[in-house]
Amino acid sequence: MTPTLPSAFVLTLSCPDRTGIVHAVSGFLLDRGGNIEEAAQYNDRDTGLFFMRVRFSCPHDRAALEHELAAFAKKFDMRARLHTAHEPMPTVIMVSKQGHCLNDLLFRWSTGLLNIDVRAIVSNHRDFYQLAASYNVPFHHIPVTAGTKAQAEAKQLEIIDTEGAELVILARYMQVLSNDMCSALEGRAINIHHSFLPSFKGAKPYYQAHDRGVKLIGATAHYVTRDLDEGPIIEQDVARVDHSQTVDDLTAQGQDTERRVLARAVKWHSEHRVLLNGHKTVVFQ
Repeated sequence: MTPTLPSAFVLTLSCPDRTGIVHAVSGFLLDRGGNIEEAAQYNDRDTGLFFMRVRFSCPHDRAALEHELAAFAKKFDMRARLHTAHEPMPTVIMVSKQGHCLNDLLFRWSTGLLNIDVRAIVSNHRDFYQLAASYNVPFHHIPVTAGTKAQAEAKQLEIIDTEGAELVILARYMQVLSNDMCSALEGRAINIHHSFLPSFKGAKPYYQAHDRGVKLIGATAHYVTRDLDEGPIIEQDVARVDHSQTVDDLTAQGQDTERRVLARAVKWHSEHRVLLNGHKTVVFQ
């Protein structure tokens, strides 16, 4: 009889800091035959919170571990989540008329560079239905106007829920989400904003940057919240520019930065490397 191979899991947790947490977590896993393969931790002295990510293999099934983990977590007032390490994260991508981020994500997903499973693409325009078809991904065209916004978002949420999406990527989706939509997607929607936040929030950041004569332009991937372009930041990067470049030059150069920043944020989120810390994040790269 072939022995059952251990399954790989990722445990993420946060709790008030105190002595003995690492020892207790290690002991919990050891007592259940767990073998720690990767571990990272962070103590935020400003908030007094402790954060940890542990990848481990274990012969126990997920349901049994989660049941025992719940009782263990109570002892430390701990928020703990257990994830299957290799399971691709069900994902829905939303996009408008600029496809550089969408195209990059689809390529990385199709070549195994991102641990996601793209279940659907949702857009308020028809521009990328052929691109979606080339990757055999369902494409949903849902127009949005001021008068139909509520109905459109209801359709979008229905698709997201039907597909079981644990991640929603706003890959240059140029519609401001309602407060209700933001609440429904809390903690699982990532937006790419084409500036180095908190600078140049809102519309046309490249125009704002050009008008101010900046020497660096940037991109920011952040979680979506009710406050426009103010969600917890996951990743950022910049590119150097100079006085001779036009708005179109900045836009073209910035798009490369945008796609790289968004891809890194999606990778880290899908590998359960990002933990929320109030209005900030802890990222175990």
